[in-house]
Amino acid sequence: MTADHDPTESQPTVTPSSPATPPAEVANADLGADGQRPSERIQIGSQREGEADAPALAPKPVNPGPANPGRVVDQGRKNYPPPNIRAQLPPELEQELQAALAEGSVDQLMESSTAATSQAELPPETRVNATVVSIHGEDVFFDLGMGRSQGVAQLKQFETAPEVGAQMEMVVTKFDTEQGIYEINRSAAAVSVGNWDEVHEGQVIEVVITAANKGGLECTVSNIRGFMPMGQISMFRVENAEDYVGQRLACVITEANRSRKNLVLSHRALMERERKENREKILAEIAPGQIREGTVRSLQDFGAFVDLGGVDGLIHVSQMSWDRIGHPSEVLQVGQAVKVRVEKVNPETGKISLIYRDMGANPWADVTTKYGIGSRVKGTVSKLMQFGAFVKLEAGVEGLIHISELGHGRVMRTSDVLSEGQEVEAKVLSVDPDAQRISLSLKALIAAPEKPEHRRPEPEPEREPTPEDLKRQEQRRKANESLKGGVSAPSGGEKFGLKW
Repeated sequence: MTADHDPTESQPTVTPSSPATPPAEVANADLGADGQRPSERIQIGSQREGEADAPALAPKPVNPGPANPGRVVDQGRKNYPPPNIRAQLPPELEQELQAALAEGSVDQLMESSTAATSQAELPPETRVNATVVSIHGEDVFFDLGMGRSQGVAQLKQFETAPEVGAQMEMVVTKFDTEQGIYEINRSAAAVSVGNWDEVHEGQVIEVVITAANKGGLECTVSNIRGFMPMGQISMFRVENAEDYVGQRLACVITEANRSRKNLVLSHRALMERERKENREKILAEIAPGQIREGTVRSLQDFGAFVDLGGVDGLIHVSQMSWDRIGHPSEVLQVGQAVKVRVEKVNPETGKISLIYRDMGANPWADVTTKYGIGSRVKGTVSKLMQFGAFVKLEAGVEGLIHISELGHGRVMRTSDVLSEGQEVEAKVLSVDPDAQRISLSLKALIAAPEKPEHRRPEPEPEREPTPEDLKRQEQRRKANESLKGGVSAPSGGEKFGLKW
Protein backbone atom coordinates (compact mmCIF):
# COMPACT_ATOMS: atom_id res chain seq x y z
CA MET A 1 0.00 0.00 0.00
CA THR A 2 1.59 3.27 -1.15
CA ALA A 3 0.65 6.82 -0.21
CA ASP A 4 2.02 10.12 -1.53
CA HIS A 5 3.49 12.41 1.09
CA ASP A 6 3.62 16.18 1.01
CA PRO A 7 6.26 17.41 3.44
CA THR A 8 4.79 20.86 3.56
CA GLU A 9 1.41 19.61 4.79
CA SER A 10 2.77 17.62 7.73
CA GLN A 11 5.31 20.27 8.75
CA PRO A 12 4.36 21.57 12.21
CA THR A 13 3.69 25.20 12.66
CA VAL A 14 6.23 26.86 14.90
CA THR A 15 5.20 29.83 16.96
CA PRO A 16 8.04 32.09 17.93
CA SER A 17 8.48 32.36 21.65
CA SER A 18 9.91 35.88 21.37
CA PRO A 19 9.84 38.46 18.64
CA ALA A 20 13.60 38.88 19.00
CA THR A 21 14.38 35.26 17.90
CA PRO A 22 15.65 35.07 14.28
CA PRO A 23 13.56 33.02 11.80
CA ALA A 24 16.55 30.92 10.90
CA GLU A 25 16.99 29.69 14.44
CA VAL A 26 13.32 28.79 14.63
CA ALA A 27 13.54 26.78 11.42
CA ASN A 28 16.56 24.82 12.65
CA ALA A 29 15.13 24.15 16.10
CA ASP A 30 13.42 20.83 15.05
CA LEU A 31 16.32 19.36 13.08
CA GLY A 32 17.71 16.12 14.39
CA ALA A 33 21.24 14.79 14.54
CA ASP A 34 20.98 13.62 10.93
CA GLY A 35 19.86 17.09 9.82
CA GLN A 36 16.31 15.96 8.95
CA ARG A 37 13.02 17.15 10.17
CA PRO A 38 10.61 14.71 11.92
CA SER A 39 8.30 14.75 8.91
CA GLU A 40 11.18 13.65 6.71
CA ARG A 41 12.26 10.90 9.07
CA ILE A 42 8.78 9.28 9.24
CA GLN A 43 8.16 6.75 6.44
CA ILE A 44 4.96 5.00 5.64
CA GLY A 45 3.91 2.32 3.22
CA SER A 46 6.37 1.75 0.40
CA GLN A 47 8.70 4.48 1.68
CA ARG A 48 10.10 2.02 4.23
CA GLU A 49 13.31 0.32 3.34
CA GLY A 50 12.80 -3.22 2.14
CA GLU A 51 9.05 -2.81 1.83
CA ALA A 52 8.89 -1.65 -1.74
CA ASP A 53 9.47 -5.10 -3.23
CA ALA A 54 7.54 -7.02 -0.53
CA PRO A 55 4.52 -8.92 -1.82
CA ALA A 56 1.07 -7.64 -0.76
CA LEU A 57 -0.46 -9.55 2.10
CA ALA A 58 -3.79 -11.15 1.37
CA PRO A 59 -6.57 -10.94 4.03
CA LYS A 60 -7.07 -14.07 6.07
CA PRO A 61 -10.58 -15.49 6.36
CA VAL A 62 -12.11 -15.51 9.83
CA ASN A 63 -13.72 -18.71 10.94
CA PRO A 64 -16.19 -18.11 13.81
CA GLY A 65 -16.29 -21.76 14.63
CA PRO A 66 -19.27 -24.01 15.02
CA ALA A 67 -22.30 -22.74 17.03
CA ASN A 68 -22.47 -26.09 18.78
CA PRO A 69 -19.16 -27.71 19.72
CA GLY A 70 -20.64 -31.17 19.43
CA ARG A 71 -21.87 -30.52 15.90
CA VAL A 72 -19.78 -30.87 12.79
CA VAL A 73 -20.06 -27.77 10.62
CA ASP A 74 -19.76 -27.95 6.91
CA GLN A 75 -16.83 -25.66 5.99
CA GLY A 76 -18.23 -25.12 2.56
CA ARG A 77 -21.39 -23.35 3.87
CA LYS A 78 -21.69 -19.93 5.51
CA ASN A 79 -22.75 -19.95 9.21
CA TYR A 80 -25.24 -17.41 10.66
CA PRO A 81 -26.53 -17.21 14.26
CA PRO A 82 -29.95 -18.80 14.73
CA PRO A 83 -32.95 -16.43 14.96
CA ASN A 84 -34.01 -15.17 18.40
CA ILE A 85 -37.05 -17.25 19.24
CA ARG A 86 -39.46 -15.45 21.60
CA ALA A 87 -39.87 -17.15 24.92
CA GLN A 88 -43.31 -18.36 25.87
CA LEU A 89 -45.34 -15.57 27.53
CA PRO A 90 -47.57 -16.10 30.58
CA PRO A 91 -51.17 -16.96 29.68
CA GLU A 92 -52.54 -13.55 30.75
CA LEU A 93 -50.01 -11.58 28.70
CA GLU A 94 -50.47 -13.94 25.77
CA GLN A 95 -54.22 -13.22 25.78
CA GLU A 96 -53.60 -9.47 25.86
CA LEU A 97 -51.15 -9.74 22.98
CA GLN A 98 -53.55 -11.74 20.87
CA ALA A 99 -56.37 -9.32 21.67
CA ALA A 100 -54.21 -6.37 20.65
CA LEU A 101 -53.17 -8.05 17.38
CA ALA A 102 -56.79 -8.88 16.62
CA GLU A 103 -57.70 -5.17 16.66
CA GLY A 104 -55.14 -4.22 14.03
CA SER A 105 -51.75 -4.86 12.52
CA VAL A 106 -48.41 -4.36 14.24
CA ASP A 107 -47.86 -1.15 12.28
CA GLN A 108 -51.12 0.29 13.57
CA LEU A 109 -50.16 -0.62 17.13
CA MET A 110 -46.79 1.07 16.66
CA GLU A 111 -48.45 4.19 15.25
CA SER A 112 -50.92 4.37 18.13
CA SER A 113 -48.10 3.91 20.64
CA THR A 114 -46.10 6.68 18.94
CA ALA A 115 -49.11 8.98 18.97
CA ALA A 116 -49.70 8.27 22.64
CA THR A 117 -46.12 9.12 23.61
CA SER A 118 -46.15 12.26 21.42
CA GLN A 119 -48.96 13.87 23.43
CA ALA A 120 -48.22 16.35 26.18
CA GLU A 121 -47.35 14.69 29.46
CA LEU A 122 -50.00 15.04 32.16
CA PRO A 123 -48.71 17.08 35.10
CA PRO A 124 -48.97 15.74 38.66
CA GLU A 125 -52.26 16.28 40.57
CA THR A 126 -54.22 16.10 37.29
CA ARG A 127 -57.62 14.42 37.71
CA VAL A 128 -58.69 12.04 34.96
CA ASN A 129 -61.64 9.71 34.39
CA ALA A 130 -59.92 6.36 33.98
CA THR A 131 -61.30 2.95 33.01
CA VAL A 132 -60.09 -0.28 34.58
CA VAL A 133 -58.36 -2.38 31.93
CA SER A 134 -56.90 -5.27 33.89
CA ILE A 135 -55.59 -6.38 37.28
CA HIS A 136 -52.21 -8.09 37.67
CA GLY A 137 -51.07 -9.10 41.11
CA GLU A 138 -50.99 -6.00 43.32
CA ASP A 139 -51.44 -3.53 40.44
CA VAL A 140 -54.53 -2.20 38.68
CA PHE A 141 -54.08 -0.89 35.14
CA PHE A 142 -56.26 1.94 33.80
CA ASP A 143 -56.94 3.42 30.40
CA LEU A 144 -56.57 7.19 30.72
CA GLY A 145 -58.27 7.89 27.38
CA MET A 146 -57.26 10.28 24.57
CA GLY A 147 -54.70 7.77 23.31
CA ARG A 148 -52.41 8.34 26.29
CA SER A 149 -50.24 5.82 28.06
CA GLN A 150 -51.91 3.61 30.61
CA GLY A 151 -51.90 4.30 34.34
CA VAL A 152 -51.18 1.94 37.18
CA ALA A 153 -52.41 2.10 40.78
CA GLN A 154 -51.86 -0.12 43.78
CA LEU A 155 -54.63 -2.59 44.50
CA LYS A 156 -54.52 -1.87 48.24
CA GLN A 157 -55.99 1.57 47.61
CA PHE A 158 -59.36 -0.08 46.96
CA GLU A 159 -61.51 -1.69 49.61
CA THR A 160 -62.63 -4.27 47.05
CA ALA A 161 -60.99 -5.09 43.76
CA PRO A 162 -62.60 -2.97 41.00
CA GLU A 163 -64.26 -4.67 38.06
CA VAL A 164 -62.78 -4.48 34.58
CA GLY A 165 -64.53 -1.70 32.67
CA ALA A 166 -65.42 0.33 35.77
CA GLN A 167 -64.82 4.06 35.51
CA MET A 168 -63.54 6.16 38.40
CA GLU A 169 -61.76 9.42 39.04
CA MET A 170 -58.01 9.10 39.54
CA VAL A 171 -55.19 11.55 40.27
CA VAL A 172 -51.89 11.50 38.37
CA THR A 173 -48.84 11.19 40.65
CA LYS A 174 -46.04 11.14 38.08
CA PHE A 175 -44.99 9.70 34.71
CA ASP A 176 -42.47 6.86 34.71
CA THR A 177 -40.38 7.53 31.61
CA GLU A 178 -38.53 4.21 31.82
CA GLN A 179 -41.73 2.15 31.90
CA GLY A 180 -43.75 4.61 29.80
CA ILE A 181 -46.71 4.54 32.21
CA TYR A 182 -48.40 6.93 34.62
CA GLU A 183 -48.46 6.29 38.34
CA ILE A 184 -51.92 7.25 39.58
CA ASN A 185 -53.85 7.15 42.84
CA ARG A 186 -57.45 7.26 43.84
CA SER A 187 -58.89 10.66 44.58
CA ALA A 188 -57.96 11.28 48.22
CA ALA A 189 -56.52 7.78 48.49
CA ALA A 190 -53.83 7.17 51.08
CA VAL A 191 -50.34 6.06 50.11
CA SER A 192 -47.96 4.04 52.24
CA VAL A 193 -44.71 5.50 53.55
CA GLY A 194 -41.86 3.73 55.29
CA ASN A 195 -39.40 6.44 56.35
CA TRP A 196 -38.82 10.20 56.35
CA ASP A 197 -37.49 10.12 52.78
CA GLU A 198 -40.97 9.24 51.53
CA VAL A 199 -42.81 11.94 53.52
CA HIS A 200 -43.66 15.38 52.12
CA GLU A 201 -46.26 18.07 52.79
CA GLY A 202 -49.58 17.68 51.01
CA GLN A 203 -49.31 13.90 50.90
CA VAL A 204 -52.30 11.77 51.87
CA ILE A 205 -51.41 8.92 54.20
CA GLU A 206 -53.28 6.49 56.42
CA VAL A 207 -52.43 6.59 60.11
CA VAL A 208 -53.39 4.65 63.23
CA ILE A 209 -54.61 6.65 66.23
CA THR A 210 -52.65 5.47 69.28
CA ALA A 211 -53.61 7.95 72.03
CA ALA A 212 -55.58 11.12 72.79
CA ASN A 213 -54.85 14.15 74.95
CA LYS A 214 -56.25 17.63 75.49
CA GLY A 215 -54.46 19.00 72.43
CA GLY A 216 -55.42 16.32 69.93
CA LEU A 217 -54.56 12.82 68.75
CA GLU A 218 -51.27 10.92 68.70
CA CYS A 219 -50.83 8.66 65.68
CA THR A 220 -48.22 6.56 63.88
CA VAL A 221 -47.54 5.62 60.29
CA SER A 222 -44.98 2.83 59.84
CA ASN A 223 -42.22 3.88 62.27
CA ILE A 224 -43.01 7.61 62.20
CA ARG A 225 -44.93 9.33 64.98
CA GLY A 226 -47.32 12.15 64.16
CA PHE A 227 -49.75 14.50 65.87
CA MET A 228 -53.21 15.73 64.85
CA PRO A 229 -54.49 18.90 66.58
CA MET A 230 -57.99 18.85 68.01
CA GLY A 231 -59.24 21.38 65.47
CA GLN A 232 -57.99 19.24 62.57
CA ILE A 233 -59.79 16.03 63.51
CA SER A 234 -63.16 16.85 61.96
CA MET A 235 -65.21 19.65 60.45
CA PHE A 236 -67.54 19.37 63.43
CA ARG A 237 -66.93 19.83 67.11
CA VAL A 238 -65.31 16.80 68.71
CA GLU A 239 -66.57 16.27 72.23
CA ASN A 240 -64.56 13.16 73.11
CA ALA A 241 -61.30 12.60 71.24
CA GLU A 242 -60.77 9.21 72.89
CA ASP A 243 -63.45 7.74 70.62
CA TYR A 244 -60.90 7.86 67.77
CA VAL A 245 -58.24 5.77 69.55
CA GLY A 246 -57.59 2.57 67.63
CA GLN A 247 -59.14 3.81 64.40
CA ARG A 248 -57.41 4.19 61.04
CA LEU A 249 -57.84 7.61 59.41
CA ALA A 250 -56.73 9.03 56.07
CA CYS A 251 -55.00 12.37 56.69
CA VAL A 252 -53.12 15.11 54.86
CA ILE A 253 -49.58 16.00 55.95
CA THR A 254 -49.60 19.72 56.77
CA GLU A 255 -46.09 19.91 58.22
CA ALA A 256 -43.11 17.56 57.92
CA ASN A 257 -39.89 18.58 59.69
CA ARG A 258 -37.38 15.76 59.65
CA SER A 259 -34.77 17.52 61.79
CA ARG A 260 -37.25 18.12 64.61
CA LYS A 261 -39.07 14.81 64.04
CA ASN A 262 -42.27 16.83 63.72
CA LEU A 263 -45.13 15.42 61.62
CA VAL A 264 -48.46 17.32 61.78
CA LEU A 265 -51.55 15.77 60.20
CA SER A 266 -55.08 16.93 59.36
CA HIS A 267 -58.12 14.78 58.76
CA ARG A 268 -60.31 17.88 58.47
CA ALA A 269 -58.41 19.08 55.39
CA LEU A 270 -59.22 15.82 53.65
CA MET A 271 -62.89 16.14 54.59
CA GLU A 272 -63.00 19.72 53.25
CA ARG A 273 -61.35 18.61 50.01
CA GLU A 274 -63.92 15.87 49.49
CA ARG A 275 -66.70 18.30 50.43
CA LYS A 276 -65.57 20.77 47.76
CA GLU A 277 -65.41 18.03 45.14
CA ASN A 278 -68.93 16.82 45.93
CA ARG A 279 -70.57 20.28 46.13
CA GLU A 280 -71.14 20.76 42.40
CA LYS A 281 -72.25 17.16 41.99
CA ILE A 282 -74.84 17.43 44.77
CA LEU A 283 -76.20 20.78 43.54
CA ALA A 284 -76.75 19.22 40.12
CA GLU A 285 -78.59 16.18 41.53
CA ILE A 286 -80.59 17.56 44.47
CA ALA A 287 -84.27 18.43 43.93
CA PRO A 288 -87.28 19.30 46.13
CA GLY A 289 -89.01 16.28 47.62
CA GLN A 290 -85.88 14.12 47.90
CA ILE A 291 -84.97 12.36 51.15
CA ARG A 292 -81.34 12.98 52.07
CA GLU A 293 -79.05 11.91 54.89
CA GLY A 294 -76.79 14.42 56.59
CA THR A 295 -75.00 15.47 59.75
CA VAL A 296 -75.95 18.42 61.97
CA ARG A 297 -73.06 20.86 61.63
CA SER A 298 -74.19 23.77 63.85
CA LEU A 299 -77.21 25.03 65.81
CA GLN A 300 -78.49 28.61 65.70
CA ASP A 301 -81.47 30.35 67.31
CA PHE A 302 -83.33 30.31 63.97
CA GLY A 303 -82.51 26.73 62.96
CA ALA A 304 -79.88 24.06 62.30
CA PHE A 305 -77.36 23.67 59.45
CA VAL A 306 -77.02 20.14 58.10
CA ASP A 307 -74.08 18.91 56.01
CA LEU A 308 -75.41 16.84 53.11
CA GLY A 309 -71.98 15.57 52.09
CA GLY A 310 -70.62 18.63 50.30
CA VAL A 311 -73.23 21.34 50.71
CA ASP A 312 -75.12 22.71 53.71
CA GLY A 313 -78.89 22.92 54.11
CA LEU A 314 -80.95 24.79 56.71
CA ILE A 315 -83.71 23.34 58.85
CA HIS A 316 -85.78 26.25 60.14
CA VAL A 317 -86.86 26.02 63.75
CA SER A 318 -90.49 25.82 62.63
CA GLN A 319 -89.69 22.74 60.51
CA MET A 320 -87.92 20.72 63.19
CA SER A 321 -90.83 19.42 65.22
CA TRP A 322 -94.60 19.40 65.22
CA ASP A 323 -94.40 20.74 68.77
CA ARG A 324 -93.64 24.36 69.55
CA ILE A 325 -89.95 24.59 70.54
CA GLY A 326 -87.91 27.49 71.82
CA HIS A 327 -84.45 26.40 70.55
CA PRO A 328 -83.18 23.76 68.07
CA SER A 329 -81.17 22.10 70.85
CA GLU A 330 -84.45 20.73 72.20
CA VAL A 331 -84.66 18.44 69.15
CA LEU A 332 -81.18 18.10 67.56
CA GLN A 333 -77.53 17.95 68.61
CA VAL A 334 -74.31 18.84 66.81
CA GLY A 335 -72.88 15.80 65.04
CA GLN A 336 -76.20 13.94 65.00
CA ALA A 337 -76.99 11.95 61.83
CA VAL A 338 -80.44 12.87 60.49
CA LYS A 339 -82.73 12.19 57.56
CA VAL A 340 -84.36 15.26 56.03
CA ARG A 341 -86.66 16.12 53.16
CA VAL A 342 -85.61 18.78 50.65
CA GLU A 343 -88.20 21.57 50.62
CA LYS A 344 -86.64 24.16 48.31
CA VAL A 345 -83.41 24.65 46.31
CA ASN A 346 -82.09 27.97 45.00
CA PRO A 347 -79.65 27.15 42.17
CA GLU A 348 -78.36 30.73 41.97
CA THR A 349 -77.35 31.10 45.61
CA GLY A 350 -76.98 27.39 46.42
CA LYS A 351 -79.25 27.70 49.48
CA ILE A 352 -81.22 24.58 50.41
CA SER A 353 -84.23 24.50 52.74
CA LEU A 354 -84.83 21.25 54.61
CA ILE A 355 -87.64 19.77 56.70
CA TYR A 356 -86.97 17.41 59.59
CA ARG A 357 -90.40 17.01 61.18
CA ASP A 358 -91.82 15.24 58.11
CA MET A 359 -89.72 12.19 58.96
CA GLY A 360 -92.25 11.44 61.73
CA ALA A 361 -96.02 10.89 61.65
CA ASN A 362 -98.08 14.01 60.92
CA PRO A 363 -100.46 14.58 63.85
CA TRP A 364 -102.60 16.91 61.72
CA ALA A 365 -103.59 14.09 59.37
CA ASP A 366 -106.68 13.09 61.42
CA VAL A 367 -107.51 16.22 63.44
CA THR A 368 -110.91 16.55 61.76
CA THR A 369 -112.01 13.24 63.27
CA LYS A 370 -110.45 13.84 66.68
CA TYR A 371 -111.57 17.42 67.10
CA GLY A 372 -114.89 17.91 65.39
CA ILE A 373 -116.57 21.30 65.27
CA GLY A 374 -118.69 21.86 68.40
CA SER A 375 -116.88 19.20 70.46
CA ARG A 376 -115.44 19.87 73.89
CA VAL A 377 -111.64 19.44 74.22
CA LYS A 378 -109.16 19.69 77.05
CA GLY A 379 -105.65 21.07 76.85
CA THR A 380 -102.88 23.01 78.52
CA VAL A 381 -102.15 26.68 77.93
CA SER A 382 -98.74 26.70 76.23
CA LYS A 383 -98.27 30.38 75.44
CA LEU A 384 -99.99 33.72 76.10
CA MET A 385 -100.10 36.42 73.46
CA GLN A 386 -101.75 39.84 73.27
CA PHE A 387 -104.34 38.52 70.82
CA GLY A 388 -105.11 35.29 72.65
CA ALA A 389 -103.82 32.07 74.20
CA PHE A 390 -102.44 28.88 72.58
CA VAL A 391 -103.69 25.62 74.03
CA LYS A 392 -101.77 22.36 73.44
CA LEU A 393 -104.21 19.57 72.68
CA GLU A 394 -101.60 16.86 71.94
CA ALA A 395 -98.03 16.56 70.71
CA GLY A 396 -97.80 18.79 67.64
CA VAL A 397 -101.40 20.04 67.74
CA GLU A 398 -102.32 23.42 69.24
CA GLY A 399 -105.47 25.50 69.17
CA LEU A 400 -105.97 29.24 69.66
CA ILE A 401 -108.46 30.92 71.99
CA HIS A 402 -108.87 34.45 70.70
CA ILE A 403 -109.04 37.20 73.32
CA SER A 404 -112.65 37.85 72.30
CA GLU A 405 -113.49 34.22 73.22
CA LEU A 406 -112.06 34.33 76.73
CA GLY A 407 -115.16 35.74 78.38
CA HIS A 408 -118.53 37.37 77.80
CA GLY A 409 -117.35 40.73 79.04
CA ARG A 410 -114.56 42.83 77.64
CA VAL A 411 -111.11 41.30 78.42
CA MET A 412 -108.23 43.81 78.43
CA ARG A 413 -105.36 41.32 78.94
CA THR A 414 -105.10 37.58 78.30
CA SER A 415 -103.30 37.10 81.58
CA ASP A 416 -106.37 38.39 83.43
CA VAL A 417 -108.18 35.15 82.56
CA LEU A 418 -105.49 32.46 81.87
CA SER A 419 -101.90 31.61 82.77
CA GLU A 420 -99.28 29.37 81.12
CA GLY A 421 -99.50 25.73 82.20
CA GLN A 422 -103.16 26.02 83.20
CA GLU A 423 -105.46 23.21 82.14
CA VAL A 424 -108.63 24.40 80.43
CA GLU A 425 -111.66 23.01 78.65
CA ALA A 426 -112.83 24.74 75.47
CA LYS A 427 -115.20 24.32 72.58
CA VAL A 428 -114.01 23.77 68.98
CA LEU A 429 -115.23 26.53 66.67
CA SER A 430 -113.36 25.65 63.43
CA VAL A 431 -110.69 23.25 62.11
CA ASP A 432 -108.32 23.86 59.14
CA PRO A 433 -105.86 20.92 58.76
CA ASP A 434 -104.14 22.44 55.70
CA ALA A 435 -103.29 25.66 57.54
CA GLN A 436 -102.87 23.70 60.80
CA ARG A 437 -105.26 25.94 62.73
CA ILE A 438 -107.94 25.14 65.32
CA SER A 439 -110.10 27.90 66.77
CA LEU A 440 -111.32 27.39 70.35
CA SER A 441 -113.72 29.27 72.61
CA LEU A 442 -113.74 29.48 76.37
CA LYS A 443 -116.83 31.65 76.77
CA ALA A 444 -118.92 29.20 74.72
CA LEU A 445 -118.88 26.88 77.73
CA ILE A 446 -119.64 29.64 80.23
CA ALA A 447 -123.24 30.75 80.84
CA ALA A 448 -123.88 34.36 79.96
CA PRO A 449 -124.75 36.59 82.97
CA GLU A 450 -128.36 37.85 83.30
CA LYS A 451 -128.96 41.43 82.23
CA PRO A 452 -130.69 43.71 84.91
CA GLU A 453 -134.17 45.18 84.06
CA HIS A 454 -134.17 48.91 83.28
CA ARG A 455 -137.03 50.81 85.21
CA ARG A 456 -138.19 54.37 84.52
CA PRO A 457 -137.42 56.60 87.52
CA GLU A 458 -140.47 57.90 89.47
CA PRO A 459 -141.09 61.70 89.29
CA GLU A 460 -140.35 63.66 92.42
CA PRO A 461 -143.36 65.24 94.17
CA GLU A 462 -143.90 68.99 93.62
CA ARG A 463 -143.04 71.27 96.50
CA GLU A 464 -144.10 74.80 97.24
CA PRO A 465 -141.69 77.54 96.17
CA THR A 466 -139.81 79.27 98.89
CA PRO A 467 -139.46 83.09 99.12
CA GLU A 468 -136.00 82.79 97.66
CA ASP A 469 -137.37 80.87 94.65
CA LEU A 470 -140.01 83.58 94.10
CA LYS A 471 -137.41 86.32 94.30
CA ARG A 472 -135.20 84.60 91.72
CA GLN A 473 -138.19 84.12 89.37
CA GLU A 474 -139.06 87.87 89.60
CA GLN A 475 -135.50 88.86 88.82
CA ARG A 476 -135.46 86.51 85.83
CA ARG A 477 -138.73 88.05 84.47
CA LYS A 478 -137.47 91.65 84.69
CA ALA A 479 -134.32 90.75 82.91
CA ASN A 480 -136.23 89.19 80.05
CA GLU A 481 -138.40 92.36 79.64
CA SER A 482 -135.35 94.62 79.28
CA LEU A 483 -133.98 92.59 76.39
CA LYS A 484 -134.64 93.95 72.86
CA GLY A 485 -134.95 91.13 70.52
CA GLY A 486 -137.34 88.68 69.03
CA VAL A 487 -139.71 89.11 66.11
CA SER A 488 -142.67 90.86 67.79
CA ALA A 489 -140.98 93.89 69.34
CA PRO A 490 -139.89 96.86 67.18
CA SER A 491 -136.23 96.92 66.21
CA GLY A 492 -135.83 100.74 66.29
CA GLY A 493 -134.93 101.09 62.63
CA GLU A 494 -137.93 103.27 61.86
CA LYS A 495 -136.14 106.17 63.49
CA PHE A 496 -133.73 106.21 60.60
CA GLY A 497 -136.26 105.68 57.83
CA LEU A 498 -135.76 101.97 57.63
CA LYS A 499 -138.74 99.75 57.26
CA TRP A 500 -137.75 96.29 58.46
